[in-house]
Amino acid sequence: MLSILIPTYNTDITDLVQSICEQARRAKITFEVIFCEDASYLYIEKNVQLLGNTNVKRLINATNLGRTATRTNLAHNATYSWLLFLDADVALPSISFIENYVSHLNSSHDIIHGGISYAIDNNDDFTLRSTYGTQRETQLAKKRCKTPYFVISQNILVKKEAFLKLNIIASNRYGLDNIFSYQILKQGYGVQHIDNPVIHHGLEKNDVFLKKSIQAIETLIYYEEKGLMAQDFTRLQKSYLTLKKNKVVLIFKVIISKSLKYIEKNLMGKKPSLFLFDLYRLHHYITLKENA
Repeated sequence: MLSILIPTYNTDITDLVQSICEQARRAKITFEVIFCEDASYLYIEKNVQLLGNTNVKRLINATNLGRTATRTNLAHNATYSWLLFLDADVALPSISFIENYVSHLNSSHDIIHGGISYAIDNNDDFTLRSTYGTQRETQLAKKRCKTPYFVISQNILVKKEAFLKLNIIASNRYGLDNIFSYQILKQGYGVQHIDNPVIHHGLEKNDVFLKKSIQAIETLIYYEEKGLMAQDFTRLQKSYLTLKKNKVVLIFKVIISKSLKYIEKNLMGKKPSLFLFDLYRLHHYITLKENA
């Protein structure tokens, strides 16, 4: 028995939900699909057509709560003890996607992470997000197991009881996967990584992704200050602590400050460097921590 939950905002999810239902029926399981319109104003009428399927239910947020709070709302309304969270802007690359998860419903682990993949996109407006996704987020389970607590929540199977304890943040912020991942470690839940990815289609333009990356750093520092996030959990934090240990934080900041325009030009270009992207984010992390 499985509850498949989709937070959505201004997204046509008809193809995704139809694929899910077809696969779930083939898997011969008891299931429900619940989607929550997070104060959407586009594609409402199209998505409503899905309610002709008795397995599909809809929730509506009167105001935009964001993905994290919407997931909590979905979880509370779910019937079954296993929850499969999928983002609205993904597609299922495999006809056995649901069956692959069903085979893990008797797992001793509390969380099953299937991973994520990206379709090739040669549009110059999306090169930064596409490069980051394909080089950093697209990883086989074997590699993800080396840092098991890091999950991308676009595609996770999780026990309802565990999720409600882990998803403790209700604010509408970007970058909350780091907080969720840290809570997995802190609360001692087990994660099993498998190769069962979705395809992420909803890419942000270069400038939007860069802005959101800075917002994610603000989120990280905010929850550090709140005591809900360790200061040495992410790669970014560890890089800062290395600079601090070697007493070169100021030197690093001065050097990168002089190169910011060049770095931003590269990140907006056809071949963005993730090395420069890391330096750019580290510079902002240092600056924001100084002002925290």
